[in-house]
Amino acid sequence: MIEKETSFYDFEAKLLNGKSITLSKFKDKTIVVVNTASKCGLTLQYEGLENLYQKYKKKGLVILGFPCNQFGGQESGTSKEIKEFCSINYGVSFTMFDKVDVNGKNAHPLFVYLKSELGEFLSDAIKWNFTKFVIDKTGKPVKRYSPLTSPEEMESFIVSIL
Repeated sequence: MIEKETSFYDFEAKLLNGKSITLSKFKDKTIVVVNTASKCGLTLQYEGLENLYQKYKKKGLVILGFPCNQFGGQESGTSKEIKEFCSINYGVSFTMFDKVDVNGKNAHPLFVYLKSELGEFLSDAIKWNFTKFVIDKTGKPVKRYSPLTSPEEMESFIVSIL
């Protein structure tokens, strides 16, 4: 028997409202997965991510935000507080999920998978908030961006695979 290879679409996650969804909902889309935080020096990236989303969502771009409190305790809020912060301060309309761990024994399975597919030299670990993973329309993780890479710097690559 041949074992099916794991795909991005095999995972599920909880939205900020607590409802679980399967990521197969985003089939045939170009996806950016990002671990976020509300009290980080990089939090301004919400604005750039939202701009990218607005500019290309009709062409099939999806952005999935996963709040994470593992880096300096910079996402300590509740789901309701996170939702309000993102909406009021940055007009975030892309999909936001419930808070997750991205490293360690309690890491969300999606991030375990993404790190194994797009590891970095010497370590697969996510180093900080706003690490970004790009998944192509077939569900294949194709690129990993560091927290310091702005959404604007990702635009030409994203456009090339839309």
